[in-house]
Amino acid sequence: MTTLHHEHATHEHAHGPDCGHPQVDHGDHVDYAHDGHLHREHSGHWDECEPAGHVPHAEHDHAHGSDCGHEAVRHGDHVDYVHDGHRHAEHDGHYDDH
Repeated sequence: MTTLHHEHATHEHAHGPDCGHPQVDHGDHVDYAHDGHLHREHSGHWDECEPAGHVPHAEHDHAHGSDCGHEAVRHGDHVDYVHDGHRHAEHDGHYDDH
């Protein structure tokens, strides 16, 4: 499997715990939501960290919304909800893992 590497070349902001952008744990790293997309630190620069493909969350019985208690993170043209160590996005009557 090949992983694409999309460097965010014009990223001058240094993210960190106090930078003011939502922090999302994502596997073995931390993403920061900024300008509608997600960035992660990688080898001294910032990369785009976007999902590849469609990955439905098979057993998601919780409905996310403004009062669900989970952090909402703007992600492009939709909102992701941080839940159980990953992000969920509503899609065609189900939730996808991001």
